[in-house]
Amino acid sequence: MAGDPRPISILIAALGGQGGGVLTDWLIGAALHAGYAAQATSIPGVAQRTGATTYYVEIFPERSMNGGPEPVFSLYPMPGDVDVIIATEFLEAGRTLETDYATPGRTTLIASTHRLFAIGEKSAPGNGEFPRERLQAAAPKLTRRLIAFDALAVARQAHSEVNAVLLGALAAARVLPMTAADFETAIREGGVAVDRNLSGFTSGMEAVEKGAGGPNVTNAPPSWADVKSARAAALGRRGEAFLALVGRVETEFLEALHRTLADAVAKLIDYQDPAYAALFLDRVRRVRAFDSGTALTDLFARRLAVWMAYEDAIRVADLKTRRARFERIRAEQGVANGATVVVTDYLKPDLDEIYGIFPMSIGAPIARWAERRWPGRRPTLSQHVRTTSVFGFLRVWSLGRLHFLRRSSLRYAHESALMARWEGAVLEASALDPELALEVVELARIVKGYGDVRRRLARGLDHLLADVLPPTIAHARNAAAGYTTAARAVREIRGRILEDENAVDALLAPAASR
Repeated sequence: MAGDPRPISILIAALGGQGGGVLTDWLIGAALHAGYAAQATSIPGVAQRTGATTYYVEIFPERSMNGGPEPVFSLYPMPGDVDVIIATEFLEAGRTLETDYATPGRTTLIASTHRLFAIGEKSAPGNGEFPRERLQAAAPKLTRRLIAFDALAVARQAHSEVNAVLLGALAAARVLPMTAADFETAIREGGVAVDRNLSGFTSGMEAVEKGAGGPNVTNAPPSWADVKSARAAALGRRGEAFLALVGRVETEFLEALHRTLADAVAKLIDYQDPAYAALFLDRVRRVRAFDSGTALTDLFARRLAVWMAYEDAIRVADLKTRRARFERIRAEQGVANGATVVVTDYLKPDLDEIYGIFPMSIGAPIARWAERRWPGRRPTLSQHVRTTSVFGFLRVWSLGRLHFLRRSSLRYAHESALMARWEGAVLEASALDPELALEVVELARIVKGYGDVRRRLARGLDHLLADVLPPTIAHARNAAAGYTTAARAVREIRGRILEDENAVDALLAPAASR
């Protein structure tokens, strides 16, 4: 029995909506077309890119013989007994390594190195991102062969999807008995976006054959010229304004800052308009005057760009009604051209988010009334909007077109006032001590979230800037340790809040009692 052939085991680790099921169907289709017996099982996760999905395929490597015994397949993978792992996202590769499915002497790991952050990473108040370096170090050691490259970037260039690119990488790895023609036939017979998926399949094969896969899982960044061209093209008619502002960036700032500032300018033009992006550059220039290198300016620009692009109701509505979103949904669901897709968006804004888009003269009286009526958590307005219907789409689309009102809105006034206080504190700290300045810049990370959470965190930051930071700096002027003690104090209090957002309540309690 020990010499009998055994099935080849393939584990596919993906996220809901990434096409893992379609990839599994292609594998089974290719095996059957080539005359090999195969079986697939799956453990679906939660949809909408929030849950891990696992698909398991076994392919018997010998063609069935008339009268011969039927192969015996397993319904689930066993740790240490998997020949091929395909991961559609890098942390999913790490999940399979953590559960010991890979074996150094046996397993081929084919993984895309791009990241789609898990719920635990996104919901962490601080930096919840799993360290990429740990995955980069572990993957080559725990597998026989590693093929890792940015399949998402390859898919975008081919106008395809990640699952088709990884299928091509699998074909190029030649670890299965099927040929490229068998996989192409499976794609055609599947009938899902055939031309696009064939293009992605071919690109995946070429990426591996040209050496894109290998133990080095880092990817060379695109050239500066390519970055500018891509950002300008994505902005369409506003691309010329973007290039004009990038010209200003190239003239006024060091080369090490160009990519960071260009990305921020593109983001803020898309969010609001070129004038808003120019305001961003004006703020960055003021900090740049105090920076002996680029670290302070780079960090300030990153934090400021995120803050200035805060997600109000207008922004959410704009993003939900973009053509690219519906095209992505159709592609992820494998919907054929001409088929009807129904999308229902579940919206739950609270009162602050609703009257926050009103002009100050209208929103401020409502806000004062709401604060008296509901001093804590505001009521929410739950809505189920079918954005693929004419009325539902126009309703959300119209809200997304109100960005021209944003800079006169109540929400903008509140965000801008707190942003200005933070910027003033950064400038003051920059004139005193570089380490202290960096810690004050990082205070911007406190302001995040929506509704009641954001209101509490914003009040916490306001209290820090007004009541905690000034005496801390004043004390540091006379302390033997100088500003090192002040920097440490700011870092510790920020760390407590980012670790547990409820810590802001303890911070605010003394202020409320005065």
